[in-house]
Amino acid sequence: MAVLVLLNWFYLFFSGFISFVLIMVLVAFFILAERKILGYMQIRKGPNKVGVLGLLQSFADLLKLIVKYKVFFFQVRSWLSWFSVFLLVFISCSYCVLYCTIYSGYGSANWLLWFLMVVGLTGYSLLGVGWGSFNKYALLGSIRSSFGSVTFEAAFMCVIIIVGLVVGSYNIVDVYNSNWLIIFSLPACYILWLMGILCESNRTPFDYAESESELVSGLNVEYCNVPFTCLFACEYLIMYIFSWVTSVFFFGGGYILYFFSLFHLVFFIWARAVLPRVRYDFFVSFMWKWCLLIFVFSFFVVLV
Repeated sequence: MAVLVLLNWFYLFFSGFISFVLIMVLVAFFILAERKILGYMQIRKGPNKVGVLGLLQSFADLLKLIVKYKVFFFQVRSWLSWFSVFLLVFISCSYCVLYCTIYSGYGSANWLLWFLMVVGLTGYSLLGVGWGSFNKYALLGSIRSSFGSVTFEAAFMCVIIIVGLVVGSYNIVDVYNSNWLIIFSLPACYILWLMGILCESNRTPFDYAESESELVSGLNVEYCNVPFTCLFACEYLIMYIFSWVTSVFFFGGGYILYFFSLFHLVFFIWARAVLPRVRYDFFVSFMWKWCLLIFVFSFFVVLV
């Protein structure tokens, strides 16, 4: 029995590792697609020199980041910054494990609650990344980002509870197999959820952790080579996971899932190119004054 349990855990770990590798390959091409789409939206050319039509640009950027280095004596980061980077990588791997469970045959009756717990850890990693840098701009960006994550954790919790009530289960397999178009029942929750994933992924118009125009480079101002690559890549990995989760929650599973996952990935790019950054106090005030009231009203609608 113990051997069977170990084999199951090994199979789950291997599935999560394969998911991590495949998503990272997708991240490389998604970054290229984002730069190309942003270029055409701004009436300019995107990357088109490295490889055929610029297809190898992301890999060239990765090689450039890896070969760069800092002399250890001149680094101003503390052990907390390294620990927070490793924590963010661990959180990304946890997302991949949760992602692969639905395709590897493993299910949990509390999958949605596990997802909510992993989401809650992101704020701690971002806070440590900025706090351990000994830089006031990084600290300011990390505090704003972590408080934004805490603000939207309440929204995430409400959406997950509402989706669980509508489907009748907290198991992602049941949500995947239900094929319900919950978006028509809860359009307000869908719109607020889109705002939440933009904030959680540090994307425009809620990129308070990396507001380059006012914070130099945000919380990653003291990072280069491998740590910067981890911060950058994990952000895009989380974007893909949230696009997939959003499609499962509001559009159901099946072949339609891949179309809406791609739609939400394009939504991230569109938001960065079109939407202006929202003032931080307006964002927090809206979340605590109006967003929670909308979710309470949605609770009553679902229960009735």
